[in-house]
Amino acid sequence: IANSRDKLRALQILSRHDIGIPHTVFVRQKDDVIPAIERIGGAPVIVKLLEGTQGVGVILAETVKVAESIIETLQSANQNVLIQRFVSESAGKDLRAFVVGDRVVGAMRRVAKSGEFRSNVHRGGSAEAVDLDDEQRRTAVSAAQILGLRVAGVDMLEGKDGPQVMEVNSSPGLEGIEGATQLDIAGEIVDYMAGQVDFPEIDIRQRMTESAGYGVVEVGILEESDLVGRTIEASGLRDRDIVVITLTRGTTVISNPKGTRTLEPLDRLLCYGKLDQMRSLVSNRRGRRQPSLQPLITDVPSQAIDGNQKEA
Repeated sequence: IANSRDKLRALQILSRHDIGIPHTVFVRQKDDVIPAIERIGGAPVIVKLLEGTQGVGVILAETVKVAESIIETLQSANQNVLIQRFVSESAGKDLRAFVVGDRVVGAMRRVAKSGEFRSNVHRGGSAEAVDLDDEQRRTAVSAAQILGLRVAGVDMLEGKDGPQVMEVNSSPGLEGIEGATQLDIAGEIVDYMAGQVDFPEIDIRQRMTESAGYGVVEVGILEESDLVGRTIEASGLRDRDIVVITLTRGTTVISNPKGTRTLEPLDRLLCYGKLDQMRSLVSNRRGRRQPSLQPLITDVPSQAIDGNQKEA
């Protein structure tokens, strides 16, 4: 929950998992503003407070000068800010996907009122029910799960390169989405929590490290790895007492992958097994360089050996 409420931290975590997010930079000083704006493609930009909800602390800066003034004012009040690329193709609209467990139970499209770029219902925007496509659903669920949230409101922009996650809310409101979709979202949450009583979630890492010498590690498959092109069964991992729990390929997570699954470059394997075997797998993959050795010089003049020797 703490990670989701810190916008910078949340975006940093999501970016490591190939989740689409608007280009974002964090600035500490006024001198950093112009280089930061240039880095994300120029004005207009969105200026955001690190902590804020319901559209509070989100400002559209049409020019670099305006952005500098806004940021200088906010920083003078000891407020940390983010600068984000303005996704113009979203045209004052965004999506809110309500995630419960591992599925989207409802979604709405929010449209900003005239003269306003923020589409929050609390800012006067309107909302309508919407059916998300597979990529949007997958992105919303993945974003919530990556941040460790079982109930979340995931806000996304409809960018030209696919869904762009703006924010993952750990305490999303129900009034707006239930009114737009006419769905019993609260009931979905209650049903999910009731199911957790019968099948409570466990900390898999803690359980799997109770045996000495065993643990859970994520291993990346580089292009030059000997595992590329082999199936999991033919990789020899099982013979080394290593079990593949999940295989991540791009943004797709394959749980309990079959032995016939062929490994590809940039795959990420979540493995359970002997730690020493998995460490050797990583060290072999890196291909440690051996230092080059210079031949020992033996024909050194005698006077150069004794550092204390003085000239006659």
